Amino acid sequence: MRQAEFDGKGSCIRWTQTPGAGPARVYVHGLGSIASVYHAHIAARPELAGRRSLFVDLPGHGISDRPEGFGYRLEDHADALAAALDAAGEGGTELIAHSMGGSVALVLAHRRPDLVSRLVLTEANLDASPPPAAGSAWITAYEEEEFVGGAYARVLDAVGPLWAATMRLADPRALHRSAVGLRRGSEPIMREILEGLPIDRVFLQGELSGELLGRQALEAAGVCVVTVPGAGHNVMLDNPDAFVAAVAGQC
Repeated sequence: MRQAEFDGKGSCIRWTQTPGAGPARVYVHGLGSIASVYHAHIAARPELAGRRSLFVDLPGHGISDRPEGFGYRLEDHADALAAALDAAGEGGTELIAHSMGGSVALVLAHRRPDLVSRLVLTEANLDASPPPAAGSAWITAYEEEEFVGGAYARVLDAVGPLWAATMRLADPRALHRSAVGLRRGSEPIMREILEGLPIDRVFLQGELSGELLGRQALEAAGVCVVTVPGAGHNVMLDNPDAFVAAVAGQC
């Protein structure tokens, strides 16, 4: 396990890593999740052998610290992720990022282009104020103090055992602020960042999640959009073969 301070007050973002050649592949989780749980089985596949892999838990999640005074906006998470990569001596990495983690990865690529050479995004949030069905809506339906004071437990009961298994390890205040920040979006907005980045970009959309909004514009901007058969939001769990192929560069 490695760590790096991210807030100037001693709080640390942490990650685990496997040895291998660079540039590293950096796996970033979604809201209420943990990087290794969703991606370790992917990095272990023989098609991806030989490359260094980092599994980073964002502030407030998993094994990372959860300072009460931290903002947990997308920009805050991106700066913390940058601190981790700087401490690890990584540059020009491939970011493999899921859901909210994809939004964080986009903001990082915009703010620190030296750290990112390729993006593989899985159903990343690209717009502010996503539909009511989005997972963040379960959390932002409550005000922060109401969520921390008891609604957190109700949400855990409602989201189902798989998401709850990692969400229960996230700090409730950090979880709420992260969800609010995700629905607020970034400046410029994540979709605009994705369309304008001059690097290799792959966007994975689960077939069961429906058509990706603005797909044609993304493809016109050079983004490789892949609809993954038989998969929902968690593509890496639902169809790992297709996910590995995308990470390996088969797009």
